Amino acid sequence: MSWGIELWDQFDNLEKHTQWGIDILEKYIKFVKERTEIELSYAKQLRNLAKKYQPKKNSKEEEEYRYTACKAFLSTLNEMNDYAGQHEVISENMTSHITVELARYVQELKQERKSYFHDGRKAQQHIEICWKQLESSKRRFERDCKEADRAQQYFEKMDADINVTKADVEKARQQAQVRHQMAEDSRADYSSILQKFNHEQHEYYHTHIPNIFQKIQEMEERRILRIGESMKTYAEVDRQVIPIIGKCLDEIVKAAESIDQKNDSQLVIEAYKSGFEPPGDIEFEDYTQPMKRTVSDNSLSNSRGEGKPELKFGGKSKGKLWPFIKKNKLMSLLTSPHQPPPPPPASALPTAVPNGPQSPKQQKEPLSHRFNEFMTSKPKIHCFRSLKRGLSLKLGAAPEDFSNLPPEQRRKKLQQKVDELNKEIQKEMDQRDAITKMKDVYLKNPQMGDPASLDHKLTEVSQNIDKLRLEAQKFEAWLAEVEGRLPARSDQARRQSGMYEAQNPTTVNNCAQDRESPDGSYTEEQSQESEVKVLATDFDDEFDDEEPLPAIGTCKALYTFEGQNEGTISVVEGETLYVIEEDKGDGWTRIRRNEEEGYVPTSYVEVYLDKNAKDS
Repeated sequence: MSWGIELWDQFDNLEKHTQWGIDILEKYIKFVKERTEIELSYAKQLRNLAKKYQPKKNSKEEEEYRYTACKAFLSTLNEMNDYAGQHEVISENMTSHITVELARYVQELKQERKSYFHDGRKAQQHIEICWKQLESSKRRFERDCKEADRAQQYFEKMDADINVTKADVEKARQQAQVRHQMAEDSRADYSSILQKFNHEQHEYYHTHIPNIFQKIQEMEERRILRIGESMKTYAEVDRQVIPIIGKCLDEIVKAAESIDQKNDSQLVIEAYKSGFEPPGDIEFEDYTQPMKRTVSDNSLSNSRGEGKPELKFGGKSKGKLWPFIKKNKLMSLLTSPHQPPPPPPASALPTAVPNGPQSPKQQKEPLSHRFNEFMTSKPKIHCFRSLKRGLSLKLGAAPEDFSNLPPEQRRKKLQQKVDELNKEIQKEMDQRDAITKMKDVYLKNPQMGDPASLDHKLTEVSQNIDKLRLEAQKFEAWLAEVEGRLPARSDQARRQSGMYEAQNPTTVNNCAQDRESPDGSYTEEQSQESEVKVLATDFDDEFDDEEPLPAIGTCKALYTFEGQNEGTISVVEGETLYVIEEDKGDGWTRIRRNEEEGYVPTSYVEVYLDKNAKDS
């Protein structure tokens, strides 16, 4: 099967067919190129998708990725990056192995095809020239034969005519001979050209054209084979990345199987555990006696005189509530909340509130909410350090020792801070070692540098190490105190907090609990504590023999209020308390419950002032 034999007369059709084959190849190249663009676009979209859901550095999201479910999701995002990378590999391999190679092959194919059809046209032109020569010699031979025949007839006519001279006859005979000779020459020339044409025609149809068409056929078959190989490469490029994509999917499955719900639950405990003990049983409070008798001067004076146990500390007969005695200006400055009081709840008792807006009746609260109240509204341990810290917290400055956090969370924060400081210390020590080694090199080889130039840097690094160590020791001391590893505090420290412990023995056991109280009244660092001790001595001298402020009336809590800020006190709906300082226009009323004093929003209570006490 040969195109040169079977298709010897289909030169033009073969030319069209081979051009169509090149067009098909170029169309396939375009298809692969668009596929590579799709792969690149898909990979880019996958990477953008994975990046969009990556946790931001130094943000709250990064802390959430401690949980196994979040870690599995993060692994999925990382695997999607690798997944996208494999699609980029597909694009690169298809571009290099198919698109580029086929584009170069198409250029070579066009040149080869052009060469073959140029030779074919050249052979066609040659055979056409031979055919024209044959036709020309044939026509000349035919013309010469006709001329010779006419000359012969003319000679015979002249020879038969008796009236024609002999000279005219001779002339006619010679003319006839010349024509016959010309006819013979034309015949010979025509015969020669005919033989030559037949030979050229035979060569053209049996040698030249078959050879050219055979080469064109081979070229076309190579094109078909090449496009088939390219299609195989197209599939192989995809197949090569399938195992890697499979590994990515396997890693995603593995990450999903690594999710541990128990571990995540434990992490939640570690993240939110406060370290406080659950509240104990609530004692029964009998309100029947105060409800049966009328509020009077005697009842107020009697109530003021009752329920005050003798507290002895440091050899004194009276307990001290410093600085919550006398000095109303100082108390307002230190303990009155530096913020507007909260609005009353949406529901309230139907009775009119003298100092607040009218509200509908309050719904009964669930028992769990009452438990939360008693757990969060702990009695305040009023000491000068707690007041100072409370003021700093209200101004938005977080305490350095994280004393505003529950014990367990505080321990975690302190441990984290100690670890960070130890890392910084190790980093500075490594830098110091490097500078020391460089200085030794300079000492041995002065041409490399001046050793004295490193002294300043070495001193600076050493000072940084000393500062970091002091800082680490400070945080380690706080951490040890939280974990209960430090010895008991000094007598002076006990003296500062012992007053309130004597007044509230059931709620406050030692100053460690004072540090762990959620209201912000925690112990300061050593330098501040020394300063506070001196100030505390001054306050002791001034307020040793002072009595608590007298009650000027009573009040009834209309709503439940959780006093979580420094200087406030928690109250429960319906509770009756003593008023020791009325609202001075800032929206807060100062009250007392047993030995505990603090502020509540005026709109949360209904006040019954003792007229005589107020006038006096």
